Amino acid sequence: MSQNIIDFSQLDKLAKEFKTVKVLNEDGKIINKDWEPDLSDDQLKELFHQMVWSRTLDERSTKLNRQGRLGFYAPTAGEEASQIASNFALDKADFLLPAYRDVPQLVRHGLPLYKAFLWSRGHVDGNKYPADLAALPPQIIIGAQYVQAAGVALGIKLKDQRQVAYTYTGDGGTSQGDFYEGINFAGAFKAPAIFIVQNNGFAISVPRNKQTAAPTLAQKAVAAGIPGVQVDGMDALAVYKVTKEARDYAVAGNGPVLIETLTYRYGPHTLSGDDPKRYRTKETDDLWHQRDPLVRMRKYLTAKGLWTQAEEDSWIEETRNEINEAINKVENMPKQKISEYLQNTFVDSPVEIQQEIERYTAKEAD
Repeated sequence: MSQNIIDFSQLDKLAKEFKTVKVLNEDGKIINKDWEPDLSDDQLKELFHQMVWSRTLDERSTKLNRQGRLGFYAPTAGEEASQIASNFALDKADFLLPAYRDVPQLVRHGLPLYKAFLWSRGHVDGNKYPADLAALPPQIIIGAQYVQAAGVALGIKLKDQRQVAYTYTGDGGTSQGDFYEGINFAGAFKAPAIFIVQNNGFAISVPRNKQTAAPTLAQKAVAAGIPGVQVDGMDALAVYKVTKEARDYAVAGNGPVLIETLTYRYGPHTLSGDDPKRYRTKETDDLWHQRDPLVRMRKYLTAKGLWTQAEEDSWIEETRNEINEAINKVENMPKQKISEYLQNTFVDSPVEIQQEIERYTAKEAD
């Protein structure tokens, strides 16, 4: 009887090599002192400030959507460490290619908040960015931003700039062809890109284990010949540390990095009819609420004497005022006209469209 030369049962052994990077435990205590990021007290407070800002923005945006004052919205509560801490580790000159759930990073990267609200409402001015903002509008097509990020990163390399392109997708996005094409292209050309997979457990309603048989999403990087790291996405310090080191690696000319953040969205996939109670249990929700990234960071800062409830209340009030100013500005802007929609469809309008533009322009002038 012949002997097997390959043990095909060793998949779990491979997965164990992708250990989850953790710095803070759920009680806000450092469990890996060597991995603690080199952040000053002011930087730690600013990081938490931005996380509180993001949670407040999510709560207010949800209400604005339900009031009919905001359009498309994908909730972000629960993902503050994954989103804000990764963005915090990167530079303003780095090029951001967000997905539709990544509005918080986009605003912290430099997009005026009212522009984000315009984008949500489908207004063309929501896609007109300041000249100094290194970013594209949020991508609606799942995974398409990974291909774009690879191209932007190659451009950065050809210009010999010490920057990176960075992008996000969810766990479901890793099942898309664009995901593989993007990481493969960037890996082949050693393009300075950081690919972040926010593994929140569900691709809309489809559980992660129904999406792929891969024990971890980080190990999908192996096929592209690039490093893959799995990190506790509810741990802001761990996310910051891994992202910062990934950036250092990429700008040194070593090529891209894939980061999988283990996180959770507390709300629905979007506010457009999704009901998470149909596919998530209360027990699962409760478990992840115990891992709340804000609670963890708050405990950590409290132990260091860097946090007060009064200061956090002030941050929240400041954010609410910022949101009110932004939405009031949006609601007082002129509404778009049909002629403008048609003008924005083509760079050079076909004869038929040009005739429609002229017809609607005349009607709108009456």
